[in-house]
Amino acid sequence: MQNRASGISHERAAQEKSAAAISAIVVDDEALASEELAYLLKEFEDIEIVATASNGLEAVKLIEDLEPDLVFLDVQMPGLDGMGVIRKLREKKIPLPYFVMSTAYDQYAVEAFRWEALDYLLKPVEKERLAVAVARARKSIAERAKPARPEPQHHKSPLLLIKSNHRNLVIDAQDVVYATIDDGLITVVATNVEGQSNYRTLEELQSNLDPGLFWRVHRSYLVNIHRIREVIPWFKSSFQLRMDDKKQTEIPVSRVQTKRLRALLKL
Repeated sequence: MQNRASGISHERAAQEKSAAAISAIVVDDEALASEELAYLLKEFEDIEIVATASNGLEAVKLIEDLEPDLVFLDVQMPGLDGMGVIRKLREKKIPLPYFVMSTAYDQYAVEAFRWEALDYLLKPVEKERLAVAVARARKSIAERAKPARPEPQHHKSPLLLIKSNHRNLVIDAQDVVYATIDDGLITVVATNVEGQSNYRTLEELQSNLDPGLFWRVHRSYLVNIHRIREVIPWFKSSFQLRMDDKKQTEIPVSRVQTKRLRALLKL
């Protein structure tokens, strides 16, 4: 019994550590600089390096796929540089992680902060200065993870208009199971019908719905929390949600939202 209890406690500790971990990507075209930074980051137990990139295009793809909390981004890289990475992510309307910029030249500091970098490191990176940047990142990421304060209910519309088979249908917002966006088109899946919404973005749609009922679990999905049928463990301590629609659609939960899911359901 003692061994089993010990095993459970270790598993629980591992889960809590994973939930509290800050996922990070290191981007630098110089392999030695990348390796040195990764080595220094090992001193910070809550920083989990999920990937490294050696150029800007690779960085954009990794950030889009992995949705890290934090990116250590080299300013000067051939091809797409650090500022270009941020510009490309904005053009693709990808939610931005926090960025800590790095370069050997301090004249880029003003430009880095203009692009809303969280912090700026001069190479060679000093351990003490890195600790300051990590502390700043912890604080900002913790603030971002806090649930938004619910807005007054009277501002939320109880009805939605969707287009289905050339018909304009009016549905009760509470009947919506989930909404998803693909190539700029929003599809709303309700209990007995699905169709396209006139809203241009999920943010716009969400702003007109009850914040206590609808949750943006992923950049491409907005779900009705009362219509979640099952929480499915996924790889790397992540989860998928099986929804209560006819197809029992499985929806991914982003890394950032996984932390909220654990808190909400005491996982």
